[in-house]
Amino acid sequence: MRYEFRISGHLSSAVAGAFPELDEVTVPEETVLYGPVTDEAHLYGLLVRFQDLGLHVVELRRLPD
Repeated sequence: MRYEFRISGHLSSAVAGAFPELDEVTVPEETVLYGPVTDEAHLYGLLVRFQDLGLHVVELRRLPD
């Protein structure tokens, strides 16, 4: 499975480095992280990491395989 996470604002390289399994693209006023998510536990783990770092997830969606 592949997912896309839209995060409010631009991430520093240190914060983006907390998600080595995801690729990053910066767009106006958001950062888009995307990549493979192995299973539901991995997905929830990513969401917890976003929350722990104080990041606001604007949108989450599963990408076509």
